[in-house]
Amino acid sequence: MNAAFIPVRGGSRSIPLKNIKPICGRPLVYWTVKAACGCRYIDKVFVASDSEEIRSVVSGFRTGRGSGLFEKLEVIDRSAASASDTASTESAMLEFAEKYDFDNIVLIQATSPLLQSDDLDRGFEAFFTAGTDSVISVVRQKRFHWCVDGDGYAHPTNYDVFHRPRRQDFEGYLVENGAFYISSKEDLLKSQNRVSGNIKAVEMNEDSFLEIDEPGDWVIIEALMRKNGICSDNDIPEIKLLLTDCDGCLTDGGMYYSEKGDELKKFNTRDGMGFALLRKKNILTGIITGEQVELNRRRAEKLKLDILETGCKDKLAAVRRICDERGIGLENVCYIGDDINDVEAVRAAGFGCCPSDAADEVKAAADYVAQARGGQGVIREVTDRILKAE
Repeated sequence: MNAAFIPVRGGSRSIPLKNIKPICGRPLVYWTVKAACGCRYIDKVFVASDSEEIRSVVSGFRTGRGSGLFEKLEVIDRSAASASDTASTESAMLEFAEKYDFDNIVLIQATSPLLQSDDLDRGFEAFFTAGTDSVISVVRQKRFHWCVDGDGYAHPTNYDVFHRPRRQDFEGYLVENGAFYISSKEDLLKSQNRVSGNIKAVEMNEDSFLEIDEPGDWVIIEALMRKNGICSDNDIPEIKLLLTDCDGCLTDGGMYYSEKGDELKKFNTRDGMGFALLRKKNILTGIITGEQVELNRRRAEKLKLDILETGCKDKLAAVRRICDERGIGLENVCYIGDDINDVEAVRAAGFGCCPSDAADEVKAAADYVAQARGGQGVIREVTDRILKAE
């Protein structure tokens, strides 16, 4: 059995009860528990705490909306000794190992809410390779390191000042981000350490470098969670109208031409199903685009969309007018865009979204950044999130 072990204590001094303080609409520990439960290789997820309040909150994940995600979850006690300010995480792991049967263990830190199930999947896949005893999660950093000698002079430690590498040519170095560690129970008991033997490193998103230790970290990580599409479905308002740009959202943004000079575009059938699902829920749908081409009109007709705005120069003004005509508030609009002419509409909509390959300015304005790139099912992904929130 592969067990996830998430130790959370109630005695945090920097942020009292930080493990159940809301971030992106959910308790901090919710996000790592969710990631662990979604990992295909984890059989059981144990959250251990010395705090009755924390145990009660985490137990609540198994009831109410979304409870089906947490079937693997079990909340257990943690001794006061293993939860003291001076106790090591290993002491909690060893205490757990003495009481529970399992073959392999992944230690997960609740202060790493950017952790995703896919990261853990890749971690176990590395762990299962021949000759591997342990796995750690890391991020790749491209910074120039210096040290100071006994005379007070600084020296570079990972590059030559006379041959400064360009960032794109610099391999950088790997840094533990503290998100997860995988080992067998046998090696844990033998080494008394979270990792030992032949260790492999699994790289995570560079944003996951940060952990929540101080109050200032909270604001930064919450912004990074939103940037990476990690947010609570409770944050999504009631959606009555979904509008999207065409090129870069419904398509990959490419311009294709036949030998006869005919313009071609590639659409994704999953997006068509997304629009159909919205229509069943009586949610209006439409396209707002700056182009005036027959292809877009034909696609909108095939998808049975309610709205098609072409030749649009001011996207936000168009969204406002459409809302006024239909008696819908901006707060009940989902708008999906990918480029700088979409920024204002994305920011103003109740649920502003964009593809993963959108312009940085759009990502910064969006409430949700999809995992899919433009033309690869963005509308379907956003639709699923909207319907799940209902």
